[in-house]
Amino acid sequence: MEERGGHAGGFRKDTVDRLLRLHFRDGRTRVNADAQLLMAELLKVFVRAAARAARQAQAEDLNKVDIEQLEKVLPQLLLDF
Repeated sequence: MEERGGHAGGFRKDTVDRLLRLHFRDGRTRVNADAQLLMAELLKVFVRAAARAARQAQAEDLNKVDIEQLEKVLPQLLLDF
């Protein structure tokens, strides 16, 4: 996990912070830098999964992504780790 110029894992820090805060009940909850980096890495994995599933759906000449396409790309994601 790396942080460069206000970006964490490829996402802007304020974007990650806003996404996290959407689900906080207490507005005073604080997020430290390590939590932001971890969340950015998780977001990167989810975005990668969605993109691969979309490519899989296109390869199958489908107009939308379904759970089957996601299941087909999950082994590839495990190899990324």
